[in-house]
Amino acid sequence: MVDVEAYTLTEQEKKRLQHPLVGGVILFARNFQNREQLQRLCAEIRAVRQPALLIAVDHEGGRVQRFKDDGFTHLPAMRDLGRIWDSDPSLAVKLANAIGYILAAELRACGVDLSFTPVLDLDYECSAVIGNRAFHSDPQTVARLAEALSHGLQQAGMAACGKHFPGHGAVEADSHHEIPVDNRDLQTILDHDAAPYGWLGGTVIQAVMPAHVIYPQVDDKPAGFSPYWIQRVLRQALAYNGMVFSDDLTMEGATVAGDILARANAALTAGCDMVLVCNRPDLADELLARLDWTMPEDALQRLNYLHPIDPALDWDSLQADEHYQQAQQLRSEYFSTPAA
Repeated sequence: MVDVEAYTLTEQEKKRLQHPLVGGVILFARNFQNREQLQRLCAEIRAVRQPALLIAVDHEGGRVQRFKDDGFTHLPAMRDLGRIWDSDPSLAVKLANAIGYILAAELRACGVDLSFTPVLDLDYECSAVIGNRAFHSDPQTVARLAEALSHGLQQAGMAACGKHFPGHGAVEADSHHEIPVDNRDLQTILDHDAAPYGWLGGTVIQAVMPAHVIYPQVDDKPAGFSPYWIQRVLRQALAYNGMVFSDDLTMEGATVAGDILARANAALTAGCDMVLVCNRPDLADELLARLDWTMPEDALQRLNYLHPIDPALDWDSLQADEHYQQAQQLRSEYFSTPAA
């Protein structure tokens, strides 16, 4: 999965997206000018290949929301739902479902297929990069709210992607800029941080993204490069059968594996189905030129499952949709963040 630079595709980007090893595009805030432009860009990306590439974005709510203007709802941080849970669990579940529906329906109305959400990390109040992106410190609460949000996504025809397996919340370091190390033992991590993945499974969370975190009491490799974490723990012990995306291979936490080819090979051979290379088109081109990889048939099926099946409502139809109106009414009663 690669990114693009701006509001439209360049000829070089079109050529890159036609490469047979490219399976998806991730969008960022720099790719958003307004809804009409975003719709054109997504249509342009779809026209490059048949079958069409998967179009994804990090659009969680709170401070991680790529599109915030021209009608997109300003979604709350997930911690806000966790705080409501502490006083009214039933209400928090209803709100999580509503937020999930709004999030996915608005993205799909503009042509985006998948958001890398929800965050399943526990809120230990020590990780600046996770912070209020996490629902709660209790794994059962995280699982319940993530399930409700994911059901909202699915009601709008979008799959869910849980991150960052087995857990990024207990380390202070930001894997974008450092190599985080979590010194806890395996059983502690399984009993707490990884528990939501086992409870939710592939029917609720259709994709997972491992953390660029090293857990030295378990393995000397970051989870995203670790056959132990991905195959033995996620696939076997937790019986997870959904898609596995690497986190961005250009992040500092990924550099322990070597150059871009070594990182991709490490992630793929560890069990990732698709690797992300973001914000470095030079490295994306280098990887595409050097990587010798054929996607296994089961991984291809998992990827195809992430493509929405039902047609999306267009933006005007969405505004008139009763489900969307009810979700917005509920949201507006408890969050001051407005529809833009």
